[in-house]
Amino acid sequence: MRILFIGDIVGASGRQIVVDHLAAIKEEHSIDFVIANGENSAHGKGITKKIYNQLIAAGIECITMGNHSFAKREIIDDYEDCPELLIPANIEPVEFGNYYKAYDVLGKSICVVNLYGEAFMNRVGDSPYPYMEQLLEETEYDYYFVDFHAESTSEKMLFANVYKDDVGAVVGTHTHVQTSDERLIGNLAYITDVGMCGAYDSIIGRDVEELYRNVILHEKTHFKVALGDAFLNAVIIDVDKETMQSQKITRLNI
Repeated sequence: MRILFIGDIVGASGRQIVVDHLAAIKEEHSIDFVIANGENSAHGKGITKKIYNQLIAAGIECITMGNHSFAKREIIDDYEDCPELLIPANIEPVEFGNYYKAYDVLGKSICVVNLYGEAFMNRVGDSPYPYMEQLLEETEYDYYFVDFHAESTSEKMLFANVYKDDVGAVVGTHTHVQTSDERLIGNLAYITDVGMCGAYDSIIGRDVEELYRNVILHEKTHFKVALGDAFLNAVIIDVDKETMQSQKITRLNI
């Protein structure tokens, strides 16, 4: 069994490269299930129902979010129409949305979980650990896949080590820079950050000139997503269909 996780999709160029390449990736790598982080998909901040539908139509089966979950307020009203959209459990307001969902993949149950780091993050409503503990106590799925949306590398690593005997995969999102530390921690597939999908010539997806004017020249600017040629960062996780243990994690760059 092969699971594809696509890193933070940023703006129009990020969406387009996913739409353009996903079908070929699935065929070439024999992908059985696709997850993507979509929290930057609507002009760099948030997601809309229209964009959600575009990504689902492209072949993504579950979309996770992060600190920009509520940047587009309309998603609150449209959330019931977006059943494959997960909101981190411990982001404020903690009572809104679903933070996990189980899927049948080749006759096995895969539970996708969306959690949120505490260090250097805004809108932190609670620790992620109680939510993971409760989920493991109250459910029994064949495989747990966690998108841990966080800034701190050590926080991501600690979480993975704590749950290395209970969870199949922990992938980091949020920093938009793909790390080269993919590994197995016991039978848990891990990478500190999957990276992003968006403009290659950018500052983690943001327009370089706009950011220069804002930070260096102290001008008041409006957030601007970079345009131009895009790149796609993702990981592929191989799972033994009989034991449902992770066997390998591989970085993908287009």
